Amino acid sequence: MIIPPERLTEQVLKGLLEAYITREGTDYGETELSLAQKVDQLLPLVYTGEVMVCYDEVSESTTLLTRHELSQQHSGGRPTDAEEYFSTVGDSRGSTK
Repeated sequence: MIIPPERLTEQVLKGLLEAYITREGTDYGETELSLAQKVDQLLPLVYTGEVMVCYDEVSESTTLLTRHELSQQHSGGRPTDAEEYFSTVGDSRGSTK
């Protein structure tokens, strides 16, 4: 289930992003970024819909998935949660599917 960022407080959303970032392990990128900098980079992607907060009812856990990752989760031709979500709210460019 996709959780629209507007349904979460900023504190909760940032907490989810921090939990996701820290569970991914050590960053070996060219430039070392603080946790706050990583959250600041990820937050706009969540608000534009490029990255989505997803809740799994079976495992009772949340994760972040890109639109592409969600679109790969087709089940028997049914629309994915991402497709259903964007058909009702539109994509980050303001168009609807």
